[in-house]
Amino acid sequence: MNVDEEWMQHAFQLAKKSKEHDEVPVGAIVVYEDEIIGKGWNQPILSHDPTAHAEMMALKNAGEKIGNYRLPKSTMYVTLEPCVMCAGAIVHARIARLVYAVDDEKTGACGSVFNVVQTDKLNHRVRIEKGVLEKECRTLIQDFFKEKR
Repeated sequence: MNVDEEWMQHAFQLAKKSKEHDEVPVGAIVVYEDEIIGKGWNQPILSHDPTAHAEMMALKNAGEKIGNYRLPKSTMYVTLEPCVMCAGAIVHARIARLVYAVDDEKTGACGSVFNVVQTDKLNHRVRIEKGVLEKECRTLIQDFFKEKR
């Protein structure tokens, strides 16, 4: 198992926590200098907050931990490709690198539908790695929606 897979395992465990709370199973962490500085899992239903996506929660947690809203030289690991809202926040936080597991062909904003994190129209671009633990994360999401139907 490589380093990205090890970190993604942490995000995957948080995604499972989302599922336990009947939320779409997405988990995210922010890593800086080989330490998790932020964690988040989807909780918009539980918190009655449409912005409470895993990525937003992880960014908020990381910012609080380091005392800054900017997170340069950090890497975010997330189990599903971020949406437009989350991608915008990732850019504003100056995340250096984004690693995600599963493309989101309906709302993905990191290459699938849009590419907010790499557009030259904004003042910051994020390096992307995708497909890390894709099978496990895809299965978790697909199983969640199969159970809903």
